[in-house]
Amino acid sequence: MVLRAVKLNEIHEEVFLRMLADYDANDPEPGEWYATGRDDFAAYVQSLEDEEKGFNLLPGIVPCSHRWLLDELGQIVGIVRTRHSIDTPHLFHETGHIGYDVPPAHRGNGYAIESLRVGLQSARDVGLTKVLVCADDANPPSWRTIERCGGLLERSYWSDFWNCQVRRYWIDL
Repeated sequence: MVLRAVKLNEIHEEVFLRMLADYDANDPEPGEWYATGRDDFAAYVQSLEDEEKGFNLLPGIVPCSHRWLLDELGQIVGIVRTRHSIDTPHLFHETGHIGYDVPPAHRGNGYAIESLRVGLQSARDVGLTKVLVCADDANPPSWRTIERCGGLLERSYWSDFWNCQVRRYWIDL
């Protein structure tokens, strides 16, 4: 498996739109996080760059590095967001430092593990020494991914925000 972790830029618009079509057809809810890129891709890419640098942040948003895993064909097979801090109650209690997704057509191929590994490296790159990663208790592939990458379960709790049982893991870097 040869994967490249990249920042999105204008050359990725076509594969980005294919990824969105995959989400639209097979698992629309997670795809909604990326839908603003459909209307104005250049502005979306700029917003990701601004977010990484800490520019133009909305209230409750912290600097965050976004990386896109591309396979040997240049298809987006994984996405990872690494928040540089979890200094808000929502981030600390509900979300954590790292979130990752695998487009539906690419699930079951180990791309979640690779996405989380890229996120862990991004966390190291911004100086973090320990990260919080959360997963829906009803999504064993996600929490197994976290465990395979060194996650130690802190606790499981009911989240009113996500309306489900959530597992909280810490990973020492």
